[in-house]
Amino acid sequence: MRVVVSIGGSVLAPELDPERVAAYADALERLAGEECASGVVVGGGGVAREYITTARELGANEVELDELGIGTTRLNARLLIAALGDVAAPSPATGYDEAAAALRRGEIPVMGGMTPGQTTDAVAAALAESVDADLLVFATSADGVYDVDPNRHDDATRFETLSPAELVEVVLPMSRNAGASAPVDLLAAKLIDRAGIRSIVLDGTDPDAVVDAVLHGEHTGTNVVPERSTEPAAWAEDEE
Repeated sequence: MRVVVSIGGSVLAPELDPERVAAYADALERLAGEECASGVVVGGGGVAREYITTARELGANEVELDELGIGTTRLNARLLIAALGDVAAPSPATGYDEAAAALRRGEIPVMGGMTPGQTTDAVAAALAESVDADLLVFATSADGVYDVDPNRHDDATRFETLSPAELVEVVLPMSRNAGASAPVDLLAAKLIDRAGIRSIVLDGTDPDAVVDAVLHGEHTGTNVVPERSTEPAAWAEDEE
């Protein structure tokens, strides 16, 4: 089974917590032990936001701010690589071909951001498409996809299952409002729709939740299921 895991920076390293990074490394090693070939993309989180806020006050333009964010995501990627040790590719992949080559070698490639104007959500979706992943998991600070921002609306409803096209429709109005409330960004949703990638959006605060979702399809988040999609073979084996 081939899976791409997108880990939000605030999920991976809240306040640069080494225990959380180590826990994610352990989770990824457990997946590898179950014959899951995993690619990982990490975000910048609070550290990136602090750099961007400071640089904006100093007069940096938007491209410069994006480059700061990309740099921070790659620092977070190096933290995870350090925790993974020999099972990971030795440095953050800066291209999809490089990440795919690491997967073929049996290593775990870890990526950060790639291009100004593109989020790590979109990088993860593009990586999943490029390596023909069976599953894409977004480990976020949200427990799934809602019809409206649950932080602003008490009556927000979480979706258990969406099609990729429906995900685009849900994310679109949130993205128009600076994208702050969208658990997956619009470009990522469009890439998922284009490629028909089976995806899960879940609360990644506990790395074990990612392991359960990948190995067994068990989680409390939102499934994004393309038309004519089949469940990963490992899930079917659990049901037997």
